[in-house]
Amino acid sequence: MRRVLILGGTGEAVAIARMLYDEMADRVEAISALAGVTQSRAPIPGTVRVGGFGGVDGLVEYIQAERIDVLIDATHPFAAQMAAQVYAAAERTATPRLKIIRPMWRRDPRDRWIEIPDLAAAAATIPRVEARRVFLTVGGRSLQAFEDMPDVWFLARMTDAPPSPPPLANAEYVVARGPFQADAEIALMRSHAIDLLVAKASGGAATEAKIHAARALDIPTVIIRRPPAPRGDAVADADAALAWLNRLLAD
Repeated sequence: MRRVLILGGTGEAVAIARMLYDEMADRVEAISALAGVTQSRAPIPGTVRVGGFGGVDGLVEYIQAERIDVLIDATHPFAAQMAAQVYAAAERTATPRLKIIRPMWRRDPRDRWIEIPDLAAAAATIPRVEARRVFLTVGGRSLQAFEDMPDVWFLARMTDAPPSPPPLANAEYVVARGPFQADAEIALMRSHAIDLLVAKASGGAATEAKIHAARALDIPTVIIRRPPAPRGDAVADADAALAWLNRLLAD
């Protein structure tokens, strides 16, 4: 029985855990490791571990103590620090590692994208384009970058309820988890008179509807570029991850 550690609470991570549970339970024991940042999450079959490892050294110790045979890094495209730690731990323990790299959304000629490198640049772009009502889809932990903008009203979507007091005083908060539908996104942006969308380049079908909505409403979109992924074996989705694992176990 091989032990596979799946890192991340993304949709891809959950899908991989379900596939291993449904199709490879006789050969593979899946352990899903979640950081614990998001309070609400989809149910995950198999063993679930919540909490950090304590950096590379802690992850190395866990891999060795739990006799992990394979690492599947399905963390969020913007979880650059964790991805780097998984890569380093895999190298130190000589453990096979696969990175899930979610495909980026395809840009349409009608899209009004403003591609920028980071959150600070995103915040600086808002006054330059004279936006007044901004839809933020950057995650709750990134909202502080948009403080001290009293002339701008924000609609901020989060997967968990905001803390009290909320990060932004001049904002309305929507607690929701994808997948989202384009018609609903159009209605949401239209009802709140949104004139700018801010999104991380996370890609994936579950959150692409907001891109379609901004296109339909002719709203500019600030796209924060994702950090580069570590080198090594990589696939785009859960199906490809399962095929990779089957090849690995056959060797």
